[in-house]
Amino acid sequence: MKGILKIYHPEETLKYFIDSTYCKSVYSNKQNFLEVEVITNDSLDHVEDDSLQYNFPQISLNIFDFPITTSELEGQTFSVEDTDDDSYTEVDLFDDEEAFLFDNELKFDKNDNDDLQLCWTGKITDFYTGSENPIEFKLKCHFRPDEIEVDD
Repeated sequence: MKGILKIYHPEETLKYFIDSTYCKSVYSNKQNFLEVEVITNDSLDHVEDDSLQYNFPQISLNIFDFPITTSELEGQTFSVEDTDDDSYTEVDLFDDEEAFLFDNELKFDKNDNDDLQLCWTGKITDFYTGSENPIEFKLKCHFRPDEIEVDD
């Protein structure tokens, strides 16, 4: 498993298992930029039929073109906030609903297997019930390259 996303809705804690992750520091025009993509899987085997999550089986969270001062991510913490002029975050719910991210904090370190891991906390628009108040989320995942086995 690559990780887990928990959204702390007042009615229930929603759990999403991470299917794929992507992270890199990009150097362009004398500036480093952070790119992160986390996609959950669409399995609902662990979800009750009447769960709020049942209507939203998959989510993608993204950070893109966020300026950073280093290319080394281990040991770094970044606060990512969209402004009226600059947008660095994106949520894809894989349907017509819209959601936005707020108060994002991304902490990078190494896990016991020496893989880069991310702890991402923040708030997301309450796309489940449409409440005005954003709800908290916590995501933890690692960035281990997939091992591809090739038969001879």
